[in-house]
Amino acid sequence: MNDNRTILIIDDEVQIRRLLEISLSTYGFNTVFATTGKEGLVAAATHSPALVILDLGLPDMDGMKLLETLREWYTKPVIILSVRNSEDDIIKALDRGANDYLTKPFRGGELVARIRAAIRLSEEKKDTPLMEFGSLTIDMLNHVVRKSGEIIKLTSTEYSLLTLLAKNTGRVLTHRFILKEIWGYGYLEQTQYLRVFIAQLRKKIEENPSNPVLLITESGIGYRFGS
Repeated sequence: MNDNRTILIIDDEVQIRRLLEISLSTYGFNTVFATTGKEGLVAAATHSPALVILDLGLPDMDGMKLLETLREWYTKPVIILSVRNSEDDIIKALDRGANDYLTKPFRGGELVARIRAAIRLSEEKKDTPLMEFGSLTIDMLNHVVRKSGEIIKLTSTEYSLLTLLAKNTGRVLTHRFILKEIWGYGYLEQTQYLRVFIAQLRKKIEENPSNPVLLITESGIGYRFGS
């Protein structure tokens, strides 16, 4: 992992900024602050932070729009920290590229743990040609998947679905995001279609498909690849 310990916090609440500064400095992180969306974009470009913590309720623009703009070029983790707690808002944020979502009020220890996990996964998922998850091995270079050393026969769609999830290990991918990436915009509402392929993959890669440890369902939202 690189030594970048800078966290950019885009939030207009003074109390939240002070609390985050104290909490994160205790764990060795440096903090940079922005109170508007425009300031946040400039700060992200100037400081190249290891991670961005973003509030959705900003004075000059909607946080969802800022997230979309950031994701046009910023590839490191973004964690949403917001009072908005509806399932719809969480799904929208994840669809637009957020790595994680916490609601206010929050626990400092949990936030730090999620920051560490997001940064670690971001560093680990560099385009390595070989990914290993227990007995499962994905050879990106040769497009070969093995379980306990034996080659698993996957269709091209199954392979694309598996690698999309594996490259985003630990991140919740929404149904719509997966459907768009694998099948295109014409399939955004075909969640049952996705369930069928997930079930097929589980039969091929999980030790116990009825109790999956790799292809995890996030109820009502999507799927997460965990190892």
